[in-house]
Amino acid sequence: MLVEQAAPDTKALDRGLMLVVRNAVDARRATEWASSVLDARTKWVADFESAQFSLGRAWYTHLEQGRTADYFRDPSSSDTEVERACPGLQETMRALVAKAVGAPVVQRDGWCGPGVHVFPARSPVAKKGGSIHFDTEGLTPAHAADRMPALSCVLMLQPPARGGGLKVWDVRYRGSDAYEDDDLDARSVTCAYGPGDLVVFDSYRLHQIQPFGGTDDRISATCHAAFVAGVWETWF
Repeated sequence: MLVEQAAPDTKALDRGLMLVVRNAVDARRATEWASSVLDARTKWVADFESAQFSLGRAWYTHLEQGRTADYFRDPSSSDTEVERACPGLQETMRALVAKAVGAPVVQRDGWCGPGVHVFPARSPVAKKGGSIHFDTEGLTPAHAADRMPALSCVLMLQPPARGGGLKVWDVRYRGSDAYEDDDLDARSVTCAYGPGDLVVFDSYRLHQIQPFGGTDDRISATCHAAFVAGVWETWF
């Protein structure tokens, strides 16, 4: 079930697989940020042989490519590039997380703040969809084993012309990043979203970016959050 609300509140996730807040950010502002991201192309970080890009350093891409040292090298420089192109985006993303959880949030010490993912038109993700996965990469083994709270928040800046929605299955993390073929037959929901729409879901839920068409890149901002030692920490 997809739950739509006027403001983010994670209590709604007790009733559905995904929370959507339409116009969480003014659509014009989201579109302006997307345009600025495109203008900052020379600052993009290329991942998986340029199959996708990010503005700011994303933890999961660096982890999967053996570049963790690069991720932790001067995180403030990553934040500077994001804020230079998209003033206020990081603060906005943290504020949206704070509203969702009903508590203050902080940036995880030594990690990069919220950033932007760019999936190009006609890229492998556009043709086949993204990898099917859980968002547990930024969690400690103990945190994940105890299923302590963790959220993924995605703000659409520029949707593709067709498709590209986010699909979430009613399948929870079972201690491994692997999933079974039968899991893909489980109940699911797919959300199509426009500029300024926010999607919030449990990081332990199996999910995937759907294939998309057209000539526009798919551009979205992401902020991960986890409740650690009584505090909500955020990172990209």
